This record gives sequence, structure tokens and C-alpha cells, in this order.
Amino acid sequence: MRALASGDLMTLERYARERPAFRARVLAHKAVRKVAVGPDVTWLFEDRLTVQYQVQEMLRVERIFEPVDIEQELAAYNPLIPDGSNLKATMLIEIPDVQLRPARLAQLKDIEHHCYIRVLHRALDPVAGFEAVFALADEDLERTDETKTSAVHFLRFDLTPGMVAALRAGAALAAGVDHAHYQHRVESLPAATRDALANDLE
Repeated sequence: MRALASGDLMTLERYARERPAFRARVLAHKAVRKVAVGPDVTWLFEDRLTVQYQVQEMLRVERIFEPVDIEQELAAYNPLIPDGSNLKATMLIEIPDVQLRPARLAQLKDIEHHCYIRVLHRALDPVAGFEAVFALADEDLERTDETKTSAVHFLRFDLTPGMVAALRAGAALAAGVDHAHYQHRVESLPAATRDALANDLE
């Protein structure tokens, strides 16, 4: 999937005009790419459109228009775009109770290293499939300290050519977290989500 360049972005003025329609389009796009893994963890699988939206919003909020500053934002966000042999996701840990949140994030320390996907030859069949692929997490900077994890992480799942071919041919996809204090699995992603992710694998 091609990285974003400055020429792909709208100017601040144009974005101000087109933002309502563009935002509605992106939110509908994201809805298909969002996966709840248990009650507290959500993965949003990123692609070129989701990243463009993040960049456009950052430029808008910060009133960034200088070319060198735009290039810095692109350099920060382009690594979130999958490159054809992997899937990339933003993981959100959502603990609504602010009183419980610190203790829960401490309990979930290193959860980002226990996230996986698994390509299955047949949906809901735990035997017929490839090995699980665990995420490479937070390659830009460490988001877990000595006591707790962060509420946001960035995940990369590297797939073998066989896995890519299987997904593009219609194989099912499972997702899960295998952490001592958080064990949840989505046995088979919805067809629309699976198809969207298969399209990321060019």
C-alpha cells in the first residue's frame, strides 16, 4: 500500500470545506475495520485512508501548513500504513472507570506483546490453519513502563506469503489476546472485516 505524500493531502482551506463529508466517509470505513477483542480492548486496523484522516486532523488542529512540518507529520504517520505483507492496528485499552483504570493498566502490563492473529483454512476450526502471528508492538517508542501499560499501542502483524495467499483466497481470520490477566479471542472476524483486511495485502 503506497505511503502518503504531501500531494495526497488537502490544503487546510479545502479540508475545512470537505471535512464533514470526508469524516463521515472515514467513520464508516473505520467501522468495518474495528475489532473488539474482549470487553476492554479494541483494535482499529489502519490503512491509507485512516492514516490520511489522522494526518489531516493533526494539520487542522495544529494549523500546520509549512511544507517541512507537513513532511514531519507524514514521517510520523506513514509507518502505520500496511506495506502489503502485514496488517497494522492501533490498540485501545478502554477502562471507563477512572478509579479502576490505573490498577487495571498495571495488571495488563506487556499486553501489547500478547496480541495475535491467526489465519484459518476454515472458520471456527482451531486446528485447520497457520500458526498464530504475534504482534510486533510500539516500534516507534516504548509505551509500557516499569509499572503499567499504556492505553494506546501500535501493532504490526507480519504474515508469510502462504498466509497472505490464503487470506486473499478467502480464509477466515481469528484474533486474540493471550495475557495472564486478559484472555479473549474472536474466533472468526466478520466477513466484511476479513475482506477489508485481505485487500490490504497487495
